Amino acid sequence: MHRQIVLDTETTGLDAAQGDRIVEIGCVELIGRRLTKNNLHLYLNPERDSHPDALRVHGLSSEFLSDKPKFADAAAEFLKYIAGAEVIIHNAPFDVGFLDAELGRAGLPPLASHVDSITDTLLMARQLYPGKRNSLDALCERLGVDNSRRTLHGALLDAELLADVYLALTRGQESLAIDDEQEGEVGSAPQRRVDFSGLKLPVLRASAEELAAHEAVLTVLDKASSGATLWRQAEQNVAAGQGAQL
Repeated sequence: MHRQIVLDTETTGLDAAQGDRIVEIGCVELIGRRLTKNNLHLYLNPERDSHPDALRVHGLSSEFLSDKPKFADAAAEFLKYIAGAEVIIHNAPFDVGFLDAELGRAGLPPLASHVDSITDTLLMARQLYPGKRNSLDALCERLGVDNSRRTLHGALLDAELLADVYLALTRGQESLAIDDEQEGEVGSAPQRRVDFSGLKLPVLRASAEELAAHEAVLTVLDKASSGATLWRQAEQNVAAGQGAQL
């Protein structure tokens, strides 16, 4: 059963290479394209102040974060939660860059080595809507996702919104086939295959009256179209093919 984690972070600034740190991680779990409510939400002590612009975005003060765990202390819980999943992120290079920097400080391998794959919804949106705004807010508006609660950026709320956006972006990609792997999916009843191989359908042939009425209609159509009736042309082609076989 395919497990997906929709992930978002909030940070002290924009540049992990210059020492900016993660202050919040929000994760939402999808199994079989269904929300499970098995979410992960972490506030982290970045051991530095947020840039004023970043603080205006997420509103997490140094005072609030001062008693929260450091990333190294929360890393085991985070890695256990995301292990082996497809991770879905909007503008993935940004969040992955910060997560890799934090993992590196903790002496741990980068994010990609802990997960099955990383999907960037920003790239997906740019392919679907080239030349348009594809921020999370813009996608929520375009796809009918209610983001009225998003007065400040919060990692868990943004991950929940992104999960809805992702499901809307990929709607129609689900397989219509029902197989044994779908049995017992979260929120669904077990499904069973139905074998139609032994089913014999009756063949109802047209009566003489119905055939005569059909010919009459074709004659009218022939006159109106100067002999261009496709049904008659098909009959002639079939007859010619049978004659060639004889």
